[in-house]
Parts: sequence; C-alpha cells; structure tokens
Amino acid sequence: MPVYSYICKDCGKKFDLLVGITAEKAELKCQKCGSKNIEKALASFGIGTSSSSSSSDSSSCPTGTCPLG
Repeated sequence: MPVYSYICKDCGKKFDLLVGITAEKAELKCQKCGSKNIEKALASFGIGTSSSSSSSDSSSCPTGTCPLG
C-alpha cells in the first residue's frame, strides 16, 4: 500500500496516510481535527549522487576512454 502526504484544509496539519488501493475518499480524514476536507500534498524527495574519484585524472569520462575527448 502506498503512503501519501496530505494537508488538512481546515486546520493546516500535514500528515502521511497509508492508503489501500480500494480506499474510499470518505475514509480519509485529518489525524488532528478529524476533518475530511483534505488534499494530497506534493511530496518532497531527494536524489543523492556520489562524486568520489580515486584517480587524479580530471577527465569527465568515467572510463577515461571517451571517443569525444
């Protein structure tokens, strides 16, 4: 089951809900005030990159054999 982020339009509380595929809109409500006046919020996420380099070569090609260089 996916987890969705919601925001209550009545009290402003932001919260996450584990929502089943067959969940009815009527089942979803604010965890703080109980209001059903909620909407899905945009979830934030991060993308991590690793830029560790063990060689002193400053080439932008990871193999060092790029045909354009």
